[in-house]
Amino acid sequence: MISAQLPAIVLLLTLLSAPVCSMIRNGDNAWKVAMFAVWLSVAAAIALMAQVWGGNTISYHMGGWAPPWGIEVRIDELSALVVILITLFGALVISALRESLRTVMRSHRHSLYYATFLLCMSSLIGITITGDAFNVFVFLEISSLSTYALIARGRDRRALIAAFRYLIMGTIGATFILIAIGFMYMVTGTLNMADLAVRLPEHTDNRVIQASFAFFTVGIALKVAVFPLHYWLPSAYTYAPKATTAFLAATATKVSLYVMIRFVFDVYGVEFSFTQMKLDVLLIPMSIAGILIASLTAMFQSDVKRLLAWSSVAQLSYMVLGMALLNVNGLTASVTHMFNHAMMKAGLFLALAAMIYRVGSSHLRDLAGIGRSMPMTTAAFVILGAGLVGVPLTAGFVSKWYLISAVLDKGWVWVAALLIVSSLMALVYVGKIVDVAYFKTAPAEHNAVKDVPVSILVPCWAFALLTIYFGLDTRATAGVADRVAQALLGIAS
Repeated sequence: MISAQLPAIVLLLTLLSAPVCSMIRNGDNAWKVAMFAVWLSVAAAIALMAQVWGGNTISYHMGGWAPPWGIEVRIDELSALVVILITLFGALVISALRESLRTVMRSHRHSLYYATFLLCMSSLIGITITGDAFNVFVFLEISSLSTYALIARGRDRRALIAAFRYLIMGTIGATFILIAIGFMYMVTGTLNMADLAVRLPEHTDNRVIQASFAFFTVGIALKVAVFPLHYWLPSAYTYAPKATTAFLAATATKVSLYVMIRFVFDVYGVEFSFTQMKLDVLLIPMSIAGILIASLTAMFQSDVKRLLAWSSVAQLSYMVLGMALLNVNGLTASVTHMFNHAMMKAGLFLALAAMIYRVGSSHLRDLAGIGRSMPMTTAAFVILGAGLVGVPLTAGFVSKWYLISAVLDKGWVWVAALLIVSSLMALVYVGKIVDVAYFKTAPAEHNAVKDVPVSILVPCWAFALLTIYFGLDTRATAGVADRVAQALLGIAS
């Protein structure tokens, strides 16, 4: 039956479509192939979630070889949620790509771009569903290499510098992760993550395992862009092609955060990670500093792309803080915000890409009056911005509510106050954009500007409407996240 092969299908659809796109000369035809592949992947991802809904787990043995000797694909509610994040948001972004790419690169290069995009998407799916630690590293490197290529395709020369900076930082992070996996294999003799979770508790006093944990923490923190290891992110998001930023903001750092959660809670274990290695003592101060400093920096940006990039650093710090609080509400907030922020930030960058498509700039002064000339695009941006602030009835409010509840559960009223202050900072920098868009006079040369084609506008509004929907119906986000949090913390539901 096809349903039994879904774990392989969800990966192979995009992986095999990538070389097909690279061989197609016509960019429009390559786009059609990519669209077909990604939307089928969305359907497969939703079907997988239906199979694991309620706490079930799928163990798929590649080639029929049973784990731990064979390669295992392992899918539970957390990994299924992340696969939906990658496929659905990637599909919405690629739906807008055909029109957006025409102003970025020559048409004969479009097919190679789609191939790289699909390769990146398939590798992110691979990271999420594999049950083998070494394959996590392999897929992580494939996603990184394709991401470097996607960023470097920006028209601004600084895109090359941003890609090179990401290459250096990403390589350091990947090397540390590989060393960590090598150390674990050296001690336990296995690479299967479920098997590692069983064997590692016997070696928690082993200095090699402790060194492995240290290498892994630094390596994955670089990939997640945990403050102050975020150096690569603002430039990468700012100078990458417009729609590329929307995809990367939605997926790359979120999948890395998923890997961090999976290894810290499942592979190394809660007792070792937090009681013995004191991971929370490291992550909580870094997260609080990241929330405040990145939010403050975003307030003073004049380029909206860079503003949203710095906002991502702050929002990622929310997720890491929730994880480090080590309670159900905190971990629920982390997983929920992983999904919600991916949705909101992809939509914001896509709406901004639509504005740049018309006015050719993301500088605040060049977006003056754009709310009147591009009313539909700007309205979608405002809804998504409200979600980023955490306005009630939006998805952003849900995850921030859980995070503040988690902090209050620990009795840290001052941290809750800082979180409220950071939301007010978000209100300031989002409000600054709204003020320019609606209350400033448009430059004379922009009088003829009109809204973007439907092919770009529909994905923007899809993200905006999803932000409202998941603010009202939290069963597929906070509901799943709550069950995941209890399972990861070893609490019987």
